[in-house]
Amino acid sequence: MDFTPQQAILELGDAFYDPVAAAPFPQAILRFRNDRAAAEVGLDGMSDAEWIAHFGRFEPLRDSLATPLALRYHGHQFRVYNPEIGDGRGFLFAQMRDRGGRLMDLGTKGSGQTPHSRFGDGRLTLKGGVREILATEMLEALGVETSRSFSLIETGEALHRGDEPSPTRSSVLVRLSHGHIRIGTFQRLAHLQDRDALRQLTAYVLRHYHGEEYGEDGPARLLAHVTRRTARMAARYMAAGFVHGVLNSDNINVTGESFDYGPWRFAPFWDPGFTAAYFDHAGLYAFGRQPEAIYWDAMQLAISLRPIAEEEPLIEAMDLFPEAYRREVTDALLWRLGVLPRGTEADRVLTATLEKALAETLTPLDEFFFDAFGGELPTQYGEAFDDLRGQLEHYRPRKGRDHDHWSGAPCSMLIDEVEAIWASIADSDDWGPLHAKVAAIRRMAQALA
Repeated sequence: MDFTPQQAILELGDAFYDPVAAAPFPQAILRFRNDRAAAEVGLDGMSDAEWIAHFGRFEPLRDSLATPLALRYHGHQFRVYNPEIGDGRGFLFAQMRDRGGRLMDLGTKGSGQTPHSRFGDGRLTLKGGVREILATEMLEALGVETSRSFSLIETGEALHRGDEPSPTRSSVLVRLSHGHIRIGTFQRLAHLQDRDALRQLTAYVLRHYHGEEYGEDGPARLLAHVTRRTARMAARYMAAGFVHGVLNSDNINVTGESFDYGPWRFAPFWDPGFTAAYFDHAGLYAFGRQPEAIYWDAMQLAISLRPIAEEEPLIEAMDLFPEAYRREVTDALLWRLGVLPRGTEADRVLTATLEKALAETLTPLDEFFFDAFGGELPTQYGEAFDDLRGQLEHYRPRKGRDHDHWSGAPCSMLIDEVEAIWASIADSDDWGPLHAKVAAIRRMAQALA
């Protein structure tokens, strides 16, 4: 497709962002380019030199944004409101349409300091960039709507971090996202008591992400969209065994697309108490508490919209979450099992039985879903899985197991493998394991699709 540049964000005006410039990096070594994602927005025909010019030095793309914009937002961080955040090491670089006509953003991570950097250096470690590639590729393969790692360029600086061996290598990441409007974007306007700006932002999101006009019930309609979409995100996290780690309200995209990856992990077992962040001592964002955390974040959007909406329609919109989550997690687990749905009640009984068996036995998740795909449980899954096995007899596979992925081993993304991939890069500048892993994940995605 042809590149279709957009400048929609400029409709919001200067009160929503700060013009910034990228840092002048000493090096630009291309380490990863996502030509699959680039093809979806008409940017796949670039040479490596052109790619580095746009995504390493940030020369503007034709007819898109002339200047990068650091977006302003607030948010709750571990339930504590913080009015001093915003894009502190990234910016919105460009907007365009994808082949489906959706408004898409290219945003950065590690591109330098902004007015919101506070005491940070505005940089991203190379390890952080590698981890984001692995997270987004795996999530996409497992059916989670996620930002895409678009480009990773090593930038030749030595960074010092408290949670990594230092000095460590630097990078700048570009991600392709369906928007960068966060729940925290609305929270900031409510905090400032700017009703006109709240209406303006609500109208912007409805128009560009839902094809709807504002209207008297605009805030409630927006909240209903966000409630349903974030319920789906929570459900797909659970089916994927994914733990985001930092589900703060400033990390929740109102389009329901997952993004902003930090200390993420994939859970080895169905363990509700499993956490990703070493600093999450209370388990606020543990695996099993993610639906609750995302609901709480959506509630902060409802509170932020209260100055421009009646209370009752907002309550009704929030009430959509529990049922939407139950429906979505049922569908997501059936998809992961590789079976076709039969009907609401039978499907929910099946997935409840599945969760119970996985939790009680601490069965490795990736191995189980690999073995069970299509609905036939091998004999090594014993008595604890008898109820599940009996129920699965009434289900038909949604897809066969003829793809070559099924003749190999399960494709997982546990922390030991993530660290091993990084060690190859850190110790010997060997990028082979990373590229091999991305290829394996994409083969799995083909087998599951």
